[in-house]
Amino acid sequence: MRTKALLAAAAFAAGLAASMAQNVYSLNVVGYYNITVPPNSFALIANQLNTTNNTIAALLPSVPPGTQLFKYSGGAWTAYMFDEFDLVWTPNGDATLNPGEGAFIKNNTSQPMTITFVGEVMQGELSVAIPAGYAVVSSMVPQAGDLPSLSFPAQPGDQVFKYVPSSGYTAYMFDEFEMAWTPSNPQVGVGEAFFSRKAAAANWVRNFTVQ
Repeated sequence: MRTKALLAAAAFAAGLAASMAQNVYSLNVVGYYNITVPPNSFALIANQLNTTNNTIAALLPSVPPGTQLFKYSGGAWTAYMFDEFDLVWTPNGDATLNPGEGAFIKNNTSQPMTITFVGEVMQGELSVAIPAGYAVVSSMVPQAGDLPSLSFPAQPGDQVFKYVPSSGYTAYMFDEFEMAWTPSNPQVGVGEAFFSRKAAAANWVRNFTVQ
């Protein structure tokens, strides 16, 4: 999965409360990024830009007919398909893809499929609740990096599985003796979700500000 982050800079001052000399102000930052899914392939994707409507009907309104999406929760998958006749998601488009979540998408065409996410970069104290066991999760902000730099809450025995289109999973474990990821720090890209397998539930908490 190739991702391209094109974060567009910023919008407007909201509530200028201090003097110009102090240069204190608040920013709402909006932007977009693209995800390219190879032909006839799956990809684990994430919406990392918040909008007023984070349903798949609103976020993915014009994918190619026959595109499938799979959400994982509580040990089970729920499947959705973009109907080729009605050009809507079936059985419905109400499933969410909020920042911090993730889903498999299947490109059933013979051409690469590009998905564009547009919205606001979330800032401040951000938290993703990660359950014990398996879960599909993602960073809440569109930033590439390794999991330690993204403040992922790792404990001994935790595992992470990255999906690489057309080749399968790469597995990582947080070693209880070295207190580090093995064989290396997992790297995630913009718009990329991954499988987490935790022994105990934890919150992925991060304070994020656009500089």
